[in-house]
Amino acid sequence: MGADGGPASSLETARKPEPPHGVRRTRLRRLAIVVAAVAAALAVIVVTAGGGSSPPRPGGPHAITTARAVSALLAGVPQRANTLGQPAARVTLRWYGDLECPFCKEFALGALPSIVRRWVRGGQLKIEYLSLETATREPKVFQAQQVAALAAGTQDKMWNFIETFYREQGEESSGYVTERYLRGIAGQIPGLNVALWSEDRHDPRLAAQVLAEGLAATRARFSGTPTFLIGVSGTTLKRFRPGTLTDPRPYEEAIEYLLRGRGTIA
Repeated sequence: MGADGGPASSLETARKPEPPHGVRRTRLRRLAIVVAAVAAALAVIVVTAGGGSSPPRPGGPHAITTARAVSALLAGVPQRANTLGQPAARVTLRWYGDLECPFCKEFALGALPSIVRRWVRGGQLKIEYLSLETATREPKVFQAQQVAALAAGTQDKMWNFIETFYREQGEESSGYVTERYLRGIAGQIPGLNVALWSEDRHDPRLAAQVLAEGLAATRARFSGTPTFLIGVSGTTLKRFRPGTLTDPRPYEEAIEYLLRGRGTIA
C-alpha cells in the first residue's frame, strides 16, 4: 500500500511523461499520421505478400496448441470490438499496445492471463485494447496489422487475434509481418470467418479508428507500449504504472482499491 492508503502501484494523471526504461519509444509523429490518413482515404493499406516469416501452418501441432491455449483463456468471456469483459464491469483497464512490441508480448503472456481469469472472467474488470505505434518500423505495416485485429473484432474475435499474434510474434524489426503472416494468424482462430475478416479489413472506419487512437495517445504524451490507464468505468481513467509486466499483483491491488470505492477518479 502507498503512503496515502492507496495501492503501491502508481495511479497518476495521463499527462505525466514516460519513464526512460522498460518501454519502446514511439515513432508516431503528427505528420506521419496526417499522411497515413490521406492514404487510408484513397486506398486500403496492405502489407506485401513476400518476405518475412510466417506463423505455424493452421492445423499444424504448434498452431493447434496455440489455439487451444488462447481459447481456454478467453472461452466464455464476452468480447465486443476492442473490449474484453462484461460491458457493465465496474473497473476499466485501458491498454495501448503495438502488436510487434516485445514488452506487450511480455504482458500478454505474463500478468494478463491471471488478470483475465480472476477479474475479467469474474465480471469486475473489462479491458480495452487501443493502438499506439512504437515497435513496428513501418507505419503502413502497423496500420495493416492493427486493422487486421480490429477486423477480427467485427466477429467478436479481436482478443483471439491479439493473443495469437503475441504468441506467434517474430523478431523485432525483422519485417516478419506480411500478408501471409496476417492470414496465418487469422487461420489459427477457431470460428473466425476468414473470408469475412478479409472483407472487413477494407472498411475505412477501422483504419480511421487506428489513427484516432494514435492521435489520442500523442495528445496525452504517451511514448511507449504497453501504456496503461485504469479507473472506475464511466469516469476519467488515470495513468497506471504497475512496475512489472509479469507479476499480476500490482494490477490486482489497483483493481481491489477501485472496487472498494477508495479510488474514485474525477
